[in-house]
Amino acid sequence: MTFLDHIEALRWHIFRALIVVIIAAILVFIKIEWIFAHVILAPAQPDFIAYKWLCELAKVTHISSLCLGDIKINFQNNQLAGQFVMALSSSMMIGLIVSFPYVIWEVWKFIKPALKPNEVKYARGLVFWCSILFFFGVLFAYYIIAPYTINFFAGYHLSNQFQNIITADNYYETMSDMIFGMGFVFELPVIVYFLSRIGLLTPKLMQDYRRYAILVLFILAEIITPPDWFSCFLVFIPLWILYELSVIISRRAVKERKRKQAE
Repeated sequence: MTFLDHIEALRWHIFRALIVVIIAAILVFIKIEWIFAHVILAPAQPDFIAYKWLCELAKVTHISSLCLGDIKINFQNNQLAGQFVMALSSSMMIGLIVSFPYVIWEVWKFIKPALKPNEVKYARGLVFWCSILFFFGVLFAYYIIAPYTINFFAGYHLSNQFQNIITADNYYETMSDMIFGMGFVFELPVIVYFLSRIGLLTPKLMQDYRRYAILVLFILAEIITPPDWFSCFLVFIPLWILYELSVIISRRAVKERKRKQAE
């Protein structure tokens, strides 16, 4: 295929993926008021299920900081079309999350012809595992990171003369950044597996640079969490586990690649 043929093929893959996302977004938009009240704004409510789980965990582990206090957030909209624009953007966000497996499938269909037969074999199950890990990251951000982030910033006061009145669009942007950020971070094992199978990454390389990787993961945890040591630690631990799991995955992938080459 010529370069223009590749561009034409990519255009149709993007078009089909976009159509599916838009259809999902339209279905979400039909119930956007209910979704906004019971899903998007749920972590900002004191009866959010995650707060109950964390308090129960605090009783079992005797770590009082796990149990978050009641929060009260006052939201405001300071733009004429702000609520309508937010309804559209949140519908697209949720539509993209719901249709993520299909989007990954279209990406896979585009890159598959460029791979060698053994590389295609190595990438078997790519769509399934990318989707599962993405949803795990989304759920982790929604049920763990979001409650701690919202609780910290909503309760932080620089002075008693200041009152926290948070704009709705700022809350939405914070939530979407956390959810998408963690969703894509959780794709690390899949990326490591594929790069290891094609010989671009080795477990020795990951072990040699482990100290630098841990520093990067800690900085990443600091970026996506509020400036609170416990919240940062809470995010850093699963990121570290993901990295160590990726080292094991890389080791197994390299062994499989060498065994196949020997055969």
